[in-house]
Amino acid sequence: MRYLLILIFSLTAALGYSQDSTSTTAITKVKGTLISTTTNLPLSEANIVNINQVVGTATNDDGLFEIRAKVNDTLHLSYIGYKSIKVRVTNDWLKFGNTEIGMTELALALEEVTVKQLQLTGYLEVDMNQVPVTSNNRYRISGLPGQGYEAGKPNIATKVLGAIFNPADFLYNMFGRKPNEMHKLKKMKKDDEIRNQLAKRFDREMLLVLLQVTKYDLDEIVNQCNYSKDFINTANDLQILDAISECYEEYKVIKRSKERKSSKD
Repeated sequence: MRYLLILIFSLTAALGYSQDSTSTTAITKVKGTLISTTTNLPLSEANIVNINQVVGTATNDDGLFEIRAKVNDTLHLSYIGYKSIKVRVTNDWLKFGNTEIGMTELALALEEVTVKQLQLTGYLEVDMNQVPVTSNNRYRISGLPGQGYEAGKPNIATKVLGAIFNPADFLYNMFGRKPNEMHKLKKMKKDDEIRNQLAKRFDREMLLVLLQVTKYDLDEIVNQCNYSKDFINTANDLQILDAISECYEEYKVIKRSKERKSSKD
């Protein structure tokens, strides 16, 4: 009887330890402090994103941050005026806690801006022709009730007509090559911290990192979705995210419809 009680106690203790370890692993977080290598001062409001978990956070006034992560996850750290870096989460980091990370300041350079002055003549009809006019229209795509694409003048003939005549092929060429990356869109839209960070940014850097695409791919996706150049040039990163997400959802609707049609045939 004594041996039986010892065996039961041992099994219970082992089970409890296993459950505790699993629970700890499930809620693992890493802590860090971001500082400037130039001043050794903390960097507040720096952006931290876990690329693997698709979650984000920001440093506080003391440069401290805490974010959900596990071993081998990659964190992307960025701060205005500093070189962005990627850091891999290691066992030692998880074990020893807060880690100090230095970020290097970038040399800032202003691009030369050329302003073309309007040469007014005093004649209304002549002067009106010198004022640049932008036209942003939206075009409905067949098979998608209530949905449409914003399009600038240069895209009307080549892209919108292509979408109308063969929408499934048109959209497949955009998203079919990167399905795994596009699946992250929903996670990005659900994370409030990531949305808040994207709303303040216009550099597309965080979008490129999270979606694992190049700047060319990102520009091509938005362009092929027939958003106007005005929108692309002025939209913040959150607006670009929402635009790509909307376009991707439409692509999936058309793709499923085409697959059902093919199976019936």
